[in-house]
Amino acid sequence: MEYFEALAETLHFGRAAELAGVTQPALSSQIAEMEERLGRRLFDRGGKTVHLTEEARALKPRIDRVLAETREIEATARRGRSAMEGRFRLGVIPTVAPYLLPALLPELRKRFPALAVELREAVTATLIEETAAGRLDGMIAALPLDHAGVSVEPLFEDRFFLAVPKADPGFISPPVPPESPALERLMLLEEGHCMRDQALAVCGSVRPAAMANYGATSLTTLLQMVAHGQGVTLIPEMARAASEAMPELRVVPFAEPMPARMLGFAWRRNSSRQGECRSLAEIVRGLAPASARAQQIDGKQHPQGDERQEANSEGGLTVADAVGRNVDEGVHIT
Repeated sequence: MEYFEALAETLHFGRAAELAGVTQPALSSQIAEMEERLGRRLFDRGGKTVHLTEEARALKPRIDRVLAETREIEATARRGRSAMEGRFRLGVIPTVAPYLLPALLPELRKRFPALAVELREAVTATLIEETAAGRLDGMIAALPLDHAGVSVEPLFEDRFFLAVPKADPGFISPPVPPESPALERLMLLEEGHCMRDQALAVCGSVRPAAMANYGATSLTTLLQMVAHGQGVTLIPEMARAASEAMPELRVVPFAEPMPARMLGFAWRRNSSRQGECRSLAEIVRGLAPASARAQQIDGKQHPQGDERQEANSEGGLTVADAVGRNVDEGVHIT
């Protein structure tokens, strides 16, 4: 069932084998055996493409539930042993992962050498679904996370800045008010990224004209476009250093009160690993930008920051960059 889960997620035998930690022939033979035992075909293989059959799509929710319960039993069995060991599957949204992971992964490796971190980078909706289903042990994303199947620990506030082309002298004078005409040139991430909605909220009454023409899948792409004079874009404070390292960019602040997002750490409700998740959340909180740490010391609270919710190289780093530079073993990326 774990091989089925890996192949259903990746739809690629090679990547599924890597995710499952086995060779591709071993995974293929296990999938074939599963199909033989069930008496039905689960995957359509066509050249390099793999698709779930109707039977597999009907079976998948039941397999997800079985695996989630099995992993809960395994987690229960770990109680009483040393904390934070074994596999931990962590999801992170794309506008956080490249900037947080270079600091977080070495810290986890130093504190918990027996912990094997598996990373999953995806948009918020996907991470919530996989966390609630038990396919992820925890996730980091921007609040609010409205899902009855997860619990949330607020982390820290991450302020927004504006990245503008340095080659456009006098293009904008900081601080930037929310009604600034410069925001008409704001370029956005594509639909599905929570920072797209946050960027539109920052604009106030100004409607970005560039939004109809661009829909980048990463902040790194947007920064490159800004560097070539194609517009401006919103960046979180955690990405500020990487953005300022690009010689073609200038990073300017917004007028007070500066817009910001609140990040949170979420896990499946009633998970047996919620204690570990809270410990990880505390470590992440310690890696907050200096401005956010100052707010924590002052005791300030974000409007969404209730105790719990019920319900690079120049141009920026990718998650692969972060892992490649900072982690050697005990980490897997999807």
